Amino acid sequence: QVQLMESGGGLVQPGGSLRLSCLASVDISGIDIMNWYRQAPGKQRESVASIDSGGGVSYHGSVKGRYTISKDNAHNTLYLQMSSLKPEDTAVYYCNAHYPFAYVQDYWGQGTQVTVSS
Repeated sequence: QVQLMESGGGLVQPGGSLRLSCLASVDISGIDIMNWYRQAPGKQRESVASIDSGGGVSYHGSVKGRYTISKDNAHNTLYLQMSSLKPEDTAVYYCNAHYPFAYVQDYWGQGTQVTVSS
């Protein structure tokens, strides 16, 4: 069982920055892929960024060049540094642990709200 807890969300003005954190209950060096997703009101949940066990990263859609995903294995924490935030980045952001070959493939945090508004 993997428990994930996000923190760091809040209200920020357009152009501002935030850093989200996701604390895991397990050693994250053993998690195949960790992801950040987001879900805006009335929209489907979408992938934002991914990092694999070897540290390889990928970004999706409009966040490229503005967001940075990273992890600290020693502290079992996943991060998402967000900069140049736009109102359309407003969403609930979720941390995900993905095990592609396991019986239970996905674990999710409860989400943290990010609101970009002046």
